[in-house]
Amino acid sequence: MTKARSISFFFFLFYFSANFFVQNCFAHRQISIPKFTTLDEKVKFYKELFKVDSLNNKITDNTGDGFNELYGTRNMRTILYGIAYRGGANNFYHKINKRANNNPLPEDGLQHLCNLGFTEAIYLYSKNFSLSKHLFYNEDSTHTLKYQMNTLSGKESLREVLEMVLERINNPSLGPMYMHCWNGWHQAGYISAVILMQFCSFTNEEALKYWIENTDGNNKGYDNVKKKILDFVPFPDLKISKEIAKKICPCNNVNK
Repeated sequence: MTKARSISFFFFLFYFSANFFVQNCFAHRQISIPKFTTLDEKVKFYKELFKVDSLNNKITDNTGDGFNELYGTRNMRTILYGIAYRGGANNFYHKINKRANNNPLPEDGLQHLCNLGFTEAIYLYSKNFSLSKHLFYNEDSTHTLKYQMNTLSGKESLREVLEMVLERINNPSLGPMYMHCWNGWHQAGYISAVILMQFCSFTNEEALKYWIENTDGNNKGYDNVKKKILDFVPFPDLKISKEIAKKICPCNNVNK
């Protein structure tokens, strides 16, 4: 075989292998998102879609694998069924568009969330947010996902997120929210702990235990976050009924 043919053959193999890798690693199912008219419909759909039955179980793992239709997310977990989800941004482990870990959600992650009916994503830090695209349309342009930033800097910032959560509980037509930091451990865990105290009757101590258990062992230090969890007082005007809480609050393995 001549040198020219060898080079051509090498590039052919490389091209074929790359395409095979992408098609197999990122093959997506066509998932139709119905229009929900009741909370029960929305909760049931997302419970059956993600097939997780506790706060601790992951939908995507630490390297972003586990649910191809949500590739771009990382360490994704349920907070409230059909309403709110938490996680990180798959940047460092991304198989195609790898970049530094301390960045917003990659565009494919945001698009995939949009395609699965999510209507809001919140980046819990500020670094490089201005470089992100902030509005996404699903494949048939029937709804949008807005990408915004909230660093949870104070009581009003927390309330803003909680009001968005409550709006999705009260309005079945609004899709779920995805709240993320870089790894899906600390800041995402903080807002999740707050949501569970606000809507699922977690005590401050239970919420802190939940935060620790879902850092995948990365919980040394972070005294400021831990203190904020222990100091949080639920907003009395943002309460939900016990009946609704029973529908949307996942089983909590931490408290067993």
